Amino acid sequence: MNENETMGKAIEVIDLVKKFGDFTANDRLTFHVQQGEIFGFLGANGAGKTTAIKILCGLSVPTSGKVMVAGYDVKTHPEMVKRNIGYMSQKFSLYEDLSIYENIRLFGAIYGLRAKEIQIRSEQMLRKLGLLKEKKRLIKTLSLGWKQKLAFSVAIIHQPKIVFLDEPTSGVDPITRRQFWEMIYEAAEDGITVFVTTHYLDEAEYCNRVTMMANGSIKAIDTPRRLKEQFECQTMNDVFLKLTRS
Repeated sequence: MNENETMGKAIEVIDLVKKFGDFTANDRLTFHVQQGEIFGFLGANGAGKTTAIKILCGLSVPTSGKVMVAGYDVKTHPEMVKRNIGYMSQKFSLYEDLSIYENIRLFGAIYGLRAKEIQIRSEQMLRKLGLLKEKKRLIKTLSLGWKQKLAFSVAIIHQPKIVFLDEPTSGVDPITRRQFWEMIYEAAEDGITVFVTTHYLDEAEYCNRVTMMANGSIKAIDTPRRLKEQFECQTMNDVFLKLTRS
């Protein structure tokens, strides 16, 4: 039993169903995520990942089923869920026309930090990233890689129990992707649970466990090694193809 398995559940989902009229986006999803775990949530476009993440973040209500995030029921305590999570989207992360520091200050306030806390944590963050002297630079002047690393740092500035990362490395070069994953490992070592979606199947290898979604339901869930053994594949890409084609 690994260290994560001895800890509590950061996320617990039992028979989650989400319907839009006659369309079922999520069909009886059941899974859990341990505290401090790096959990991969994979699937093709239209598999139901985005719908599930919105529910987990307290932004949407399930049609039926039980969903607990950071110890709170998303149906009855969505605001408490939001207070205990961080979120980083591929499509929207930072305000381009604001400076690095202005973005940190804004999101720190949104996450409920006091001014003194924002000042202390922003300085720690910028020093760690090597951007302390660059804090007045506008976000739009940064490379995509730096934007993504900064967005991730901002998403965990309030030290949440869980951070949701929606395709965080999309479009960045391989070196930056590796650097980003080093940041993810560090966050997990600090006790933050990481829930990540990605289209890069090689990144599934970096996760403690992986869920494979297709057509609104979970087709497989296990460690990358066990999934490759179960489906007699050499890579996670092969596992994904075998599941989605079937």
